[in-house]
This record gives sequence, C-alpha cells and structure tokens, in this order.
Amino acid sequence: MPLIEVQNVSKLYGFGDATTLALDEVTINIEKGEFVAIMGPSGCGKSTLLKLIGLLGRPSHGSYRFDGKSASRISANKAAKIRRDTIGFIFQSFNLLPRLTTLDNVALPLTYKGMSPKRRTKLASQMLERVGIQSREYFLPSQLSGGQAQCAAIARALVNNPKLIIADEPTGNLDSASSLLVMELLADIHKMGNTILFVTHNPELTRYATRVLYMHDGSIVHDEKT
Repeated sequence: MPLIEVQNVSKLYGFGDATTLALDEVTINIEKGEFVAIMGPSGCGKSTLLKLIGLLGRPSHGSYRFDGKSASRISANKAAKIRRDTIGFIFQSFNLLPRLTTLDNVALPLTYKGMSPKRRTKLASQMLERVGIQSREYFLPSQLSGGQAQCAAIARALVNNPKLIIADEPTGNLDSASSLLVMELLADIHKMGNTILFVTHNPELTRYATRVLYMHDGSIVHDEKT
C-alpha cells in the first residue's frame, strides 16, 4: 500500500474571474521509503502539492489518502494531530524559535505530545548528536551558521520518528557547502528507511533522490526513477 495516494487532485484559489488553478488533476502514488524530489518553475504548484500532502490544506477536487486513510475531508483538529505525530516538516527559513536554545527547539514537538521534560531533553539531545551538532545544543539560533540551523531543523523534524519528512527548498538559504551537508544528511536519513519528499530548484540536488517529479502549470509532466 502506498504511503501517499493522490487521485485527480485539483486546487483552486480565488473566485470568479480571479480564480487561479494551482493544481490540475494531479495523480501520484508514493511508496514508503522513497526519496522524491519535485522540480519545476516558480508558480507551477510544487509548494501547493506539498501543503496538501502535509495536511496543511485541502484539495478543491479529487481524493488524498495518507497511510491508507482518507485525508481529503478530515477535521482541522484531526489533521493537526496527524501532522504532529506522523509528519516532519523542514522549511527553507528554518523556522527555529529565536528565544529557545537549539535543544529546546528540537524538543518542541515532544512538548506538544505531553512528554516529560527529562525524556524529551534526552531524545532531543540524541537527535542533535545524530545530525552532528550536539555541541551546539545550548546555543541560540542566532549563534548558529545557516547549515547548523538547518541541521537543527532536520533534528526537530525527525524527533517524533515521523512516517514522512516534507522539505520545502531545504537548501534555499544555504551556500553550496552547507547545501551538500544538508543533502548528505537527508540521504543518510533516507537510508535508514525514512520517506522523504523535497522541493528544489537545483537540478544537481536531484541526484540524491530515488525519483524525480517535474511539474509545470499545476500538473506533473514527467516522473522518472533515478
């Protein structure tokens, strides 16, 4: 059974003459353990597709099943719980809270689950060790380099042991050396069995993926294994 099943999904924004078609009858299945890159020009629907898969929005038409369960019309509270427990998000801008230490930022998802302070601190520290920046766990985000901040964001996304990791331009704000560091880290995480879906504008980074989707005008125009 695919982890992600998107069937004839369209997404419309606006009304009347101002309507914009962001996704146009998209159908795609993604199996557990795949490392999928999504490419395409700005405005082609990449981020909209990620939002729908990550339960941050709903399709206007079509159906979406996540891990075998219908996710097209679930309540906002149910969607939030699924995101919290089974999906890890990595953003271009890191989205670390500036007044929390790196350790506390990584532990934040565990706080929402009601885990004890001692347990979540231990797990967060272990995850920072896994991504190679445990020595920075008591630094504030402003004291981290761009690459270190993205590694912290990856640790935060992984701390809940999610079924799916969604990364929207994870190297967009990084220099080339830091970009390679982050992609090597994601590749290592994928080798451990994680399913990863990431958007990139850089064709060189698709070599890390096992599959590449090319989008144009809201549709998937090419789907290839690498």
